[in-house]
Amino acid sequence: MSNQTADAVFDALGEPMRRRILELLRDGPTPVGQLAERLPVGRPAVSKHLRVLSNAGLIEHRSVGTRNLYLLAPAGLAAAQQWLVQTWDTVLAAYAAEVSRSGQVGQADQQPPSELP
Repeated sequence: MSNQTADAVFDALGEPMRRRILELLRDGPTPVGQLAERLPVGRPAVSKHLRVLSNAGLIEHRSVGTRNLYLLAPAGLAAAQQWLVQTWDTVLAAYAAEVSRSGQVGQADQQPPSELP
């Protein structure tokens, strides 16, 4: 996944209302009206948030009869997860290199123990 995709995911997740919508969608496919009933914003605002989440690849839309249902996209958070893992791996590698370097410096500074007479 590209950084642009991860950027879109993080941008979408930066809004607390969008994170709340994702939490509500964990229960399964839900129509926009039902989401709006459980949120402190109106249906038009929920629709706008759903559009952003959809454009970021976090949710999917399905039409069932006359109802439009929204659900979590199975791989929606994969870009964010991949970015976090790569970032964390880089940080851990830098930390391990520093610990290794510090250990080598510390060993060079130590004098061998003196022999007992």
